[in-house]
Amino acid sequence: MSVVATSPATTDRRTPRAVTVSAWAVPVMVLAQFALLAGVPVVIALVGALTRIRDRAVRLAAVLVAVAFTIPLTVWLVRPDGAQSLSKDIHPAFVGLIVAASAALVLTIHRTRRRRLPARSAPYSPGSCSNTSGGGRCSWSRCRRWRCC
Repeated sequence: MSVVATSPATTDRRTPRAVTVSAWAVPVMVLAQFALLAGVPVVIALVGALTRIRDRAVRLAAVLVAVAFTIPLTVWLVRPDGAQSLSKDIHPAFVGLIVAASAALVLTIHRTRRRRLPARSAPYSPGSCSNTSGGGRCSWSRCRRWRCC
């Protein structure tokens, strides 16, 4: 019996929990007037989506959340007469944009979780792999199509 070690990024098709929690935390923190602290879950969601998720829609939604958050943050940092906190200085339209972008991210994460995995072309049966030699079982290094080892 052979044991093959694979990385979770290649075998696991689920969205990392940190990305999901961060996607939910951003609108909650912005609406609760903790807009500057909401930058932490924005960064976690962006980095996690870009490095661990294959779906382009989730990546695009994470970038949209980051851009929607970065614009009022930059305005607040650049303005010399800005308020003492980002929550007091941010325009309500930007709050709505951040919440809408976060909702889009949450929905795309939910959609990727509910999507069915593609069906294999043939049912699993031991020894059904074309890489078997002499009727034996194939080796995992040669066979990545079937899980017959």
